[in-house]
Amino acid sequence: MGISEHKTTMETVLSGIRSTGNLHLGNYYGALRNFIRMQHENNCFFFIADYHSLTTLPDPNCLHANVKSVLCEYLAAGIDPNVATIYVQSDVKEVIELYLMLNMHAYLGELAKTTSFKEKARKQPENVNAGLLTYPTLMAADILLHNADKVPVGKDQEQHLEMTRKFARRFNNFYGVEFFKEPQAYNFGEELIKIPGLDGSGKMGKSEGNCVYLCDEPKVIEKKVKKALTDGGPTSMNSVKPECIENLFTILKVVSAPDTYDYFNEKWNSCEIRYGDLKKQLAEDIIKVTSPIRERYLEISNDEAYLHKVVTEGAEKARESALKTIIPVREIMGFKSF
Repeated sequence: MGISEHKTTMETVLSGIRSTGNLHLGNYYGALRNFIRMQHENNCFFFIADYHSLTTLPDPNCLHANVKSVLCEYLAAGIDPNVATIYVQSDVKEVIELYLMLNMHAYLGELAKTTSFKEKARKQPENVNAGLLTYPTLMAADILLHNADKVPVGKDQEQHLEMTRKFARRFNNFYGVEFFKEPQAYNFGEELIKIPGLDGSGKMGKSEGNCVYLCDEPKVIEKKVKKALTDGGPTSMNSVKPECIENLFTILKVVSAPDTYDYFNEKWNSCEIRYGDLKKQLAEDIIKVTSPIRERYLEISNDEAYLHKVVTEGAEKARESALKTIIPVREIMGFKSF
């Protein structure tokens, strides 16, 4: 059985990350690490979501550099372009056509109620654009373009995936066909990982400025972790950790060995915790994770010929898959050639 024949028997998995700057620990543990594991077991499409980045009006002088950064980080983290399809969203124009078509079956009320739209509208009230409103429709187009079976999503994207399922059902019901699959969340049967920020907030995010980036120098990581928000320490045995401390322990549980986590957890419970020691250990363990990725990133980012080859071949494979969807969709909706 050849590679292409074998891939047709696999489930199709799709996911993408917005090109709004360097990737951070949340992206790695919430997405990239799973991408690397699943690429050998599925027919995977991993794209760089540059159209999605436009909702925040990025500097046009930085758009290409941001796409390149994510591409290099995909490769440095271990995504293999010989196994998975890596492509830039804007290189596959069929996604815009499907986005337009799906928008005709998406309703203002349901789009305006999404959590992400309300949060973005609150954070950028001067720029509540139509792209923000229809973000779930573009995400649905990304997924349905390849008729994906599964989508590895973080907690903050679960609502969007459910909307994709709704749009697929609505399309099938309206046209009386069983064309689109209803994609499922892919998390290896584990609870979806959400990496909190270092500022005591619930989520590590680029816009929040509370990130540890995969390409941060070790000294930068040490400085960031050292400045992480803490409190005065526990005042009674086995007390509940406040959110800012729970956040540090959540990151520790992900990046460190179980016995390391248990050691500091016991120190907390016995009121013997020293935040300086905790932060020192946490920084060391984060550096162990990120340093190999940063070193590969620096090497890959200087190989322009290789990067061009990856995105060119990826776009060809993605468009081949996209046409298998968009041509039947045109016919189902009544678009006929003369």
